[in-house]
Amino acid sequence: MIHQTAIIDPEAKLHSSVEVGAYSVIGPGVEIGADCRIAHHVVIEGPTKIGAGSRIFPFASLGLEPQDKKFQGEKSCLEIGSHNTIREYVTINRGTEVGGGTTKLGDHGWIMAYCHIAHDCIVGDHVTMSNGATLGGHVVVKDYANIGGLSGVHQFCRIGEYAIVGGQSMITQDVVPFAIAAGNRAKLAGVNYIGLDRRGFTSEEIDIINQAFKIFFKNGLTRDVALLKLKEEFPESAHIGMFVDFIQSSERGVCR
Repeated sequence: MIHQTAIIDPEAKLHSSVEVGAYSVIGPGVEIGADCRIAHHVVIEGPTKIGAGSRIFPFASLGLEPQDKKFQGEKSCLEIGSHNTIREYVTINRGTEVGGGTTKLGDHGWIMAYCHIAHDCIVGDHVTMSNGATLGGHVVVKDYANIGGLSGVHQFCRIGEYAIVGGQSMITQDVVPFAIAAGNRAKLAGVNYIGLDRRGFTSEEIDIINQAFKIFFKNGLTRDVALLKLKEEFPESAHIGMFVDFIQSSERGVCR
């Protein structure tokens, strides 16, 4: 299961079912769960944990120290969940002390070739990053978000649940849940109707989300007045509650 040319540090912990290809290097402090397949020429440094059933393709570099000039070798880590696909030349760095010390990728991610996830990013479950997409430090990407190819997300920005970012976009403010955003600098293009439908949202749920977008973005209301109106009109909608909470917690403002 482990190619004779692979270099596995004695302090690394690999489940007996893990496969490791030729010339891969796995350092101390690395833990890899059951049924993971590590291709040839992969580098994984620790402390890094990788959950079960993940596939790491050639030339990926995971858990190397953060690209942060303030980093002085302090302890930090990378946590990768289960059933992720991490394609060729992907780089995911460990965290920094300032950012909490941990970079995280959830479960069932699809991270395509040449993507970069920087230090202290928190990426949720079922996230797709197309080829060449890049996250700056401290970025938060929520569950089921989709980031188009060659797009860049500025540090400290957030991408909301079920949002989609168009290819070659530059994100400098938060993208609200359920939205489509695109451009340099990105602007909102409406509700991610197709994505929501594919994820099993009912027509009634999508209609409510569309009404919320109109109230917040198109009625000419101030931020606080619009949020209050949303709370009053949709008090029982968990999706609108998510939308409101996301906006209220925004530090960089949201794409409009």
